[in-house]
Amino acid sequence: MSDLLNKKCVPCEGGVLPFDISQIHKYQKKVDGWDVVKNSKEIYFLEKNFKFKNFIESQKFVNEVGKISEIEGHHPDILFGWGYAKISITTHAIEGLSENDFILAAKIDKISNV
Repeated sequence: MSDLLNKKCVPCEGGVLPFDISQIHKYQKKVDGWDVVKNSKEIYFLEKNFKFKNFIESQKFVNEVGKISEIEGHHPDILFGWGYAKISITTHAIEGLSENDFILAAKIDKISNV
């Protein structure tokens, strides 16, 4: 994961191919506990559920994810409520996963382990 933590997300306007399944599995080994899922349009996402003691802890975490996302210029989908947060990450411009998604996942993991 440390190599991902030292990288910065690169803006993606499309025009590149999303990772294939072998690339996805290679990078998935670098992040802890993120599931690879496909939606109904066959687009791959990284997803992870986080648990917290209460609503305030969930909200603090989501706010920190927002700060990281702004710095990286890469924004996940977030669902949260009392004691939980669910993060879904993909590169919308290419309809699939890229290195950016794994960089963001690693940086989110770092704040969740603090």
